[in-house]
Amino acid sequence: MKNSRPSGALLAIAHGSESLETVTIINVLRRAGIEVTVASIESELMVGGTRGIKLVADHRFLDVREHVFELIVLPGGEKGAEALSRYMPLIEMLEAQNDARRSIGAICAAPALTLAPHHFLEGRRATCYPAFKAKLKSWVDEAVVTDGHIVTSQGPGTALPFALCLAEMLTGAVQRREVAEALLYA
Repeated sequence: MKNSRPSGALLAIAHGSESLETVTIINVLRRAGIEVTVASIESELMVGGTRGIKLVADHRFLDVREHVFELIVLPGGEKGAEALSRYMPLIEMLEAQNDARRSIGAICAAPALTLAPHHFLEGRRATCYPAFKAKLKSWVDEAVVTDGHIVTSQGPGTALPFALCLAEMLTGAVQRREVAEALLYA
């Protein structure tokens, strides 16, 4: 899987990824007509998400790392976010994404445990799960925070507005509104 022009969204998962956030993001982005690739950083496609829920990836991360995506999204879950932070092929892809100012999204523990340690949030306003706010230099107590090409969000309860914000970044306000209305989300 390789392309030269950015397309679609990549959602990276690991053992311990927050299942509610992962499924919500995939569902909303696909409703908006965005091609979503779910990639496991683990050796297997099926990973153990939170609450005993199994998450099944489309691909192993190494099989898609040469692809250029419009958006890379990181779900939370403390153990999952820590695993994503340790996975250098993902960090390298995020560095290229950031350098090109292409969209990056992170929710819950991921802003604090994956993005912040690698300095992606330097000089940016961001939010995360409140228990991890001390790890962010400019933590903002808002459900979803957009600063340039990086969008962060607080946790499972904010996954829907977070995913809608990401959808709007890629498809525009009209598509976001149509998806929100179909979900009965005002």
